Amino acid sequence: MVESRNRVPTFSKLMNPTLRVLHKLGGSASIPELIDEIVLDLQLPEEVADVAHGEGSQTELAYRAAWARTYLKTFGLLENSERGVWALSAEGQKVKKVNAREVVRMVQKKQRKVLNTLEVTEPDNFSPEEDPELDWKGKLLQVLLALEPSAFERLCQRLLREAGFIEVEVTGRSGDGGIDGHGTIRIGGLISFNVLFQSKRYRGNIGPDVVRDFRGAMIGRADKGIIITTGGFTREARREATRDGAPPLDLMDGDLLAEKLKELRMGISVRMVETVEVNQSWFERYCQKLWKGKRGNVS
Repeated sequence: MVESRNRVPTFSKLMNPTLRVLHKLGGSASIPELIDEIVLDLQLPEEVADVAHGEGSQTELAYRAAWARTYLKTFGLLENSERGVWALSAEGQKVKKVNAREVVRMVQKKQRKVLNTLEVTEPDNFSPEEDPELDWKGKLLQVLLALEPSAFERLCQRLLREAGFIEVEVTGRSGDGGIDGHGTIRIGGLISFNVLFQSKRYRGNIGPDVVRDFRGAMIGRADKGIIITTGGFTREARREATRDGAPPLDLMDGDLLAEKLKELRMGISVRMVETVEVNQSWFERYCQKLWKGKRGNVS
Protein backbone atom coordinates (compact mmCIF):
# COMPACT_ATOMS: atom_id res chain seq x y z
CA MET A 1 0.00 0.00 0.00
CA VAL A 2 2.84 2.41 0.88
CA GLU A 3 4.53 1.60 -2.41
CA SER A 4 1.33 2.32 -4.37
CA ARG A 5 0.84 5.62 -2.50
CA ASN A 6 4.36 6.68 -3.42
CA ARG A 7 3.50 6.11 -7.08
CA VAL A 8 0.59 8.57 -6.99
CA PRO A 9 1.71 11.73 -8.85
CA THR A 10 2.26 14.82 -6.72
CA PHE A 11 -0.20 17.69 -7.13
CA SER A 12 2.35 19.68 -9.15
CA LYS A 13 2.77 16.78 -11.58
CA LEU A 14 -1.02 16.67 -12.04
CA MET A 15 -1.28 20.26 -13.30
CA ASN A 16 -0.46 19.60 -16.95
CA PRO A 17 -2.53 16.39 -17.16
CA THR A 18 -5.46 18.42 -15.77
CA LEU A 19 -5.03 21.03 -18.49
CA ARG A 20 -4.67 18.36 -21.20
CA VAL A 21 -7.81 16.57 -20.05
CA LEU A 22 -9.89 19.76 -19.92
CA HIS A 23 -8.82 20.71 -23.43
CA LYS A 24 -9.64 17.17 -24.59
CA LEU A 25 -13.12 17.30 -23.00
CA GLY A 26 -14.03 20.59 -24.62
CA GLY A 27 -13.00 22.97 -21.87
CA SER A 28 -15.10 21.74 -18.92
CA ALA A 29 -15.73 18.59 -16.91
CA SER A 30 -17.10 17.25 -13.65
CA ILE A 31 -14.59 16.07 -11.06
CA PRO A 32 -15.28 12.32 -11.67
CA GLU A 33 -14.77 12.87 -15.41
CA LEU A 34 -11.49 14.67 -14.74
CA ILE A 35 -10.16 11.92 -12.49
CA ASP A 36 -11.09 9.13 -14.90
CA GLU A 37 -9.46 10.93 -17.82
CA ILE A 38 -6.32 11.72 -15.82
CA VAL A 39 -5.99 8.02 -14.99
CA LEU A 40 -6.20 7.22 -18.70
CA ASP A 41 -3.88 10.08 -19.66
CA LEU A 42 -1.16 8.95 -17.25
CA GLN A 43 -1.94 5.23 -17.70
CA LEU A 44 -2.11 4.72 -13.95
CA PRO A 45 -2.77 1.15 -12.77
CA GLU A 46 -5.81 0.43 -10.60
CA GLU A 47 -3.79 -0.11 -7.44
CA VAL A 48 -2.36 3.41 -7.76
CA ALA A 49 -5.57 5.17 -8.85
CA ASP A 50 -7.58 3.61 -6.01
CA VAL A 51 -5.27 4.33 -3.07
CA ALA A 52 -7.49 5.86 -0.38
CA HIS A 53 -6.77 9.24 1.18
CA GLY A 54 -7.33 8.81 4.91
CA GLU A 55 -10.53 7.12 5.99
CA GLY A 56 -12.96 8.96 3.73
CA SER A 57 -14.32 8.24 0.28
CA GLN A 58 -11.68 10.28 -1.52
CA THR A 59 -8.69 8.66 -3.22
CA GLU A 60 -5.18 10.04 -2.84
CA LEU A 61 -5.19 10.82 -6.55
CA ALA A 62 -8.43 12.81 -6.26
CA TYR A 63 -7.06 14.67 -3.23
CA ARG A 64 -3.86 15.69 -5.01
CA ALA A 65 -5.76 16.51 -8.21
CA ALA A 66 -7.95 18.87 -6.16
CA TRP A 67 -4.87 20.78 -5.08
CA ALA A 68 -3.64 20.89 -8.67
CA ARG A 69 -6.95 22.49 -9.70
CA THR A 70 -6.78 24.92 -6.76
CA TYR A 71 -3.32 26.11 -7.80
CA LEU A 72 -4.32 26.41 -11.46
CA LYS A 73 -7.42 28.38 -10.44
CA THR A 74 -5.38 30.77 -8.30
CA PHE A 75 -2.96 31.10 -11.22
CA GLY A 76 -5.90 32.20 -13.35
CA LEU A 77 -6.23 29.22 -15.70
CA LEU A 78 -9.29 27.47 -14.24
CA GLU A 79 -12.67 28.38 -12.80
CA ASN A 80 -15.37 26.31 -11.13
CA SER A 81 -19.09 26.49 -10.42
CA GLU A 82 -21.06 25.61 -7.29
CA ARG A 83 -22.25 22.49 -9.11
CA GLY A 84 -18.77 20.99 -9.12
CA VAL A 85 -17.97 21.66 -12.78
CA TRP A 86 -14.44 22.84 -13.55
CA ALA A 87 -13.63 24.77 -16.71
CA LEU A 88 -10.79 26.51 -18.47
CA SER A 89 -10.83 30.27 -17.95
CA ALA A 90 -10.41 32.62 -20.92
CA GLU A 91 -6.67 32.59 -20.22
CA GLY A 92 -6.65 28.84 -19.65
CA GLN A 93 -8.13 28.23 -23.10
CA LYS A 94 -4.91 29.65 -24.54
CA VAL A 95 -2.60 27.52 -22.37
CA LYS A 96 -2.02 23.79 -22.79
CA LYS A 97 1.14 23.44 -20.71
CA VAL A 98 2.60 25.24 -17.71
CA ASN A 99 5.81 25.25 -15.75
CA ALA A 100 4.50 23.65 -12.56
CA ARG A 101 7.30 25.11 -10.44
CA GLU A 102 6.47 28.60 -11.67
CA VAL A 103 2.77 28.07 -10.85
CA VAL A 104 3.62 26.89 -7.32
CA ARG A 105 6.02 29.83 -6.83
CA MET A 106 3.50 32.44 -7.98
CA VAL A 107 0.61 30.98 -5.98
CA GLN A 108 2.66 30.69 -2.80
CA LYS A 109 3.83 34.28 -3.30
CA LYS A 110 0.18 35.39 -3.32
CA GLN A 111 -0.49 33.31 -0.23
CA ARG A 112 2.44 34.93 1.58
CA LYS A 113 0.96 38.36 0.90
CA VAL A 114 -2.35 37.25 2.41
CA LEU A 115 -0.60 35.77 5.43
CA ASN A 116 1.42 38.96 5.94
CA THR A 117 -1.73 41.07 5.65
CA LEU A 118 -3.38 38.96 8.34
CA GLU A 119 -0.18 39.10 10.42
CA VAL A 120 0.04 35.34 10.46
CA THR A 121 3.44 33.65 10.56
CA GLU A 122 3.99 31.37 7.59
CA PRO A 123 5.20 27.85 8.37
CA ASP A 124 8.87 27.17 7.56
CA ASN A 125 7.93 24.42 5.13
CA PHE A 126 4.82 25.64 3.35
CA SER A 127 2.30 22.98 2.40
CA PRO A 128 -1.36 23.30 1.44
CA GLU A 129 -3.68 22.98 4.40
CA GLU A 130 -6.94 21.07 4.32
CA ASP A 131 -9.57 22.74 2.18
CA PRO A 132 -12.03 24.43 4.61
CA GLU A 133 -14.88 23.50 2.26
CA LEU A 134 -14.11 19.83 2.90
CA ASP A 135 -13.75 20.19 6.68
CA TRP A 136 -17.48 19.76 7.34
CA LYS A 137 -17.51 16.61 5.25
CA GLY A 138 -14.78 15.12 7.38
CA LYS A 139 -16.73 15.88 10.56
CA LEU A 140 -19.89 14.45 9.02
CA LEU A 141 -18.06 11.27 8.06
CA GLN A 142 -16.95 10.72 11.64
CA VAL A 143 -20.54 11.14 12.83
CA LEU A 144 -21.87 8.67 10.27
CA LEU A 145 -19.19 6.08 10.99
CA ALA A 146 -20.09 6.24 14.70
CA LEU A 147 -23.71 5.28 13.99
CA GLU A 148 -24.98 1.77 14.59
CA PRO A 149 -25.60 -0.15 11.33
CA SER A 150 -29.37 -0.09 11.92
CA ALA A 151 -29.26 3.67 12.58
CA PHE A 152 -27.42 4.25 9.32
CA GLU A 153 -30.05 2.17 7.51
CA ARG A 154 -32.77 4.40 8.99
CA LEU A 155 -30.85 7.48 7.90
CA CYS A 156 -30.72 6.16 4.32
CA GLN A 157 -34.45 5.42 4.54
CA ARG A 158 -35.15 9.01 5.58
CA LEU A 159 -32.80 10.32 2.87
CA LEU A 160 -34.69 8.45 0.15
CA ARG A 161 -38.03 9.68 1.50
CA GLU A 162 -36.81 13.28 1.56
CA ALA A 163 -35.55 12.82 -2.00
CA GLY A 164 -39.04 11.85 -3.21
CA PHE A 165 -39.23 8.08 -2.74
CA ILE A 166 -42.42 6.56 -1.36
CA GLU A 167 -43.15 3.33 0.50
CA VAL A 168 -39.53 3.14 1.67
CA GLU A 169 -39.01 0.16 3.96
CA VAL A 170 -35.92 -1.17 5.72
CA THR A 171 -35.79 -4.96 5.65
CA GLY A 172 -32.29 -5.61 6.93
CA ARG A 173 -32.48 -9.37 6.54
CA SER A 174 -29.14 -11.20 6.68
CA GLY A 175 -28.18 -13.39 3.77
CA ASP A 176 -30.19 -11.29 1.33
CA GLY A 177 -27.35 -10.33 -0.99
CA GLY A 178 -26.71 -7.08 0.83
CA ILE A 179 -30.23 -5.72 0.28
CA ASP A 180 -31.19 -3.47 3.19
CA GLY A 181 -34.49 -2.08 1.95
CA HIS A 182 -36.72 -1.04 -0.91
CA GLY A 183 -38.80 1.89 -2.08
CA THR A 184 -40.61 3.34 -5.07
CA ILE A 185 -39.70 6.41 -7.09
CA ARG A 186 -42.35 8.03 -9.28
CA ILE A 187 -41.26 10.10 -12.27
CA GLY A 188 -43.53 12.93 -13.35
CA GLY A 189 -46.41 11.43 -11.40
CA LEU A 190 -46.84 8.80 -14.12
CA ILE A 191 -44.06 6.22 -14.19
CA SER A 192 -42.95 4.28 -11.11
CA PHE A 193 -39.81 2.23 -10.50
CA ASN A 194 -39.21 -0.23 -7.70
CA VAL A 195 -35.78 0.39 -6.17
CA LEU A 196 -33.70 -1.78 -3.83
CA PHE A 197 -30.98 -0.16 -1.74
CA GLN A 198 -27.94 -1.21 0.20
CA SER A 199 -26.40 0.97 2.91
CA LYS A 200 -22.79 0.44 3.94
CA ARG A 201 -20.92 2.30 6.66
CA TYR A 202 -17.51 1.78 5.16
CA ARG A 203 -13.98 3.14 5.34
CA GLY A 204 -12.09 3.09 2.07
CA ASN A 205 -13.33 2.03 -1.34
CA ILE A 206 -15.83 -0.68 -2.25
CA GLY A 207 -14.76 -3.10 -4.96
CA PRO A 208 -16.65 -4.66 -7.88
CA ASP A 209 -17.56 -7.87 -5.99
CA VAL A 210 -20.00 -5.95 -3.78
CA VAL A 211 -21.64 -4.45 -6.87
CA ARG A 212 -21.94 -7.82 -8.57
CA ASP A 213 -23.41 -9.51 -5.47
CA PHE A 214 -25.97 -6.75 -5.02
CA ARG A 215 -26.99 -6.90 -8.66
CA GLY A 216 -27.39 -10.66 -8.43
CA ALA A 217 -29.73 -10.28 -5.48
CA MET A 218 -31.64 -7.49 -7.23
CA ILE A 219 -32.40 -9.17 -10.57
CA GLY A 220 -36.06 -10.11 -10.89
CA ARG A 221 -37.03 -8.19 -7.76
CA ALA A 222 -36.72 -4.52 -8.73
CA ASP A 223 -36.16 -2.18 -11.66
CA LYS A 224 -33.26 -0.27 -10.14
CA GLY A 225 -30.75 -0.52 -7.32
CA ILE A 226 -28.63 1.95 -5.38
CA ILE A 227 -25.69 1.44 -3.05
CA ILE A 228 -25.20 4.18 -0.44
CA THR A 229 -21.91 4.28 1.43
CA THR A 230 -19.80 6.54 3.62
CA GLY A 231 -16.77 5.34 1.69
CA GLY A 232 -16.03 5.33 -2.00
CA PHE A 233 -15.99 3.00 -5.01
CA THR A 234 -13.04 1.77 -7.00
CA ARG A 235 -12.96 2.60 -10.69
CA GLU A 236 -13.57 -1.09 -11.39
CA ALA A 237 -16.68 -1.00 -9.18
CA ARG A 238 -18.00 2.04 -11.04
CA ARG A 239 -17.42 0.32 -14.37
CA GLU A 240 -19.18 -2.80 -13.10
CA ALA A 241 -22.19 -0.71 -12.05
CA THR A 242 -22.71 0.47 -15.65
CA ARG A 243 -21.45 -2.61 -17.49
CA ASP A 244 -23.09 -3.26 -20.84
CA GLY A 245 -25.63 -6.07 -20.80
CA ALA A 246 -26.26 -5.87 -17.06
CA PRO A 247 -28.90 -3.91 -15.12
CA PRO A 248 -27.29 -0.55 -14.21
CA LEU A 249 -26.84 0.39 -10.57
CA ASP A 250 -26.56 3.84 -9.02
CA LEU A 251 -23.68 4.46 -6.62
CA MET A 252 -23.73 7.12 -3.91
CA ASP A 253 -20.31 7.54 -2.29
CA GLY A 254 -19.52 9.46 0.88
CA ASP A 255 -18.96 12.75 -0.92
CA LEU A 256 -22.28 12.58 -2.78
CA LEU A 257 -24.02 11.42 0.40
CA ALA A 258 -22.67 14.47 2.25
CA GLU A 259 -23.80 16.83 -0.51
CA LYS A 260 -27.28 15.28 -0.52
CA LEU A 261 -27.61 15.58 3.26
CA LYS A 262 -26.54 19.21 2.94
CA GLU A 263 -29.02 19.86 0.12
CA LEU A 264 -31.87 18.34 2.12
CA ARG A 265 -30.68 20.03 5.36
CA MET A 266 -30.62 16.67 7.12
CA GLY A 267 -28.35 17.24 10.12
CA ILE A 268 -26.54 19.99 8.21
CA SER A 269 -27.01 23.67 9.00
CA VAL A 270 -25.96 26.19 6.37
CA ARG A 271 -25.38 29.77 7.45
CA MET A 272 -25.95 32.31 4.71
CA VAL A 273 -23.98 35.55 5.02
CA GLU A 274 -26.30 38.54 4.67
CA THR A 275 -24.95 41.40 2.57
CA VAL A 276 -26.58 44.77 3.17
CA GLU A 277 -26.10 47.59 0.67
CA VAL A 278 -27.61 51.07 0.57
CA ASN A 279 -29.17 52.00 -2.77
CA GLN A 280 -28.66 55.76 -2.76
CA SER A 281 -30.34 56.28 -6.15
CA TRP A 282 -33.56 54.69 -4.81
CA PHE A 283 -33.75 57.26 -2.01
CA GLU A 284 -33.03 60.09 -4.40
CA ARG A 285 -35.77 59.03 -6.81
CA TYR A 286 -38.34 58.14 -4.14
CA CYS A 287 -37.82 61.11 -1.85
CA GLN A 288 -37.65 63.54 -4.73
CA LYS A 289 -40.97 62.21 -5.99
CA LEU A 290 -42.56 62.67 -2.56
CA TRP A 291 -41.12 66.17 -2.23
CA LYS A 292 -42.49 67.19 -5.60
CA GLY A 293 -45.88 65.76 -4.69
CA LYS A 294 -46.05 67.75 -1.48
CA ARG A 295 -45.13 70.97 -3.27
CA GLY A 296 -47.95 70.35 -5.71
CA ASN A 297 -50.46 69.88 -2.87
CA VAL A 298 -49.35 73.05 -1.12
CA SER A 299 -49.67 75.13 -4.23
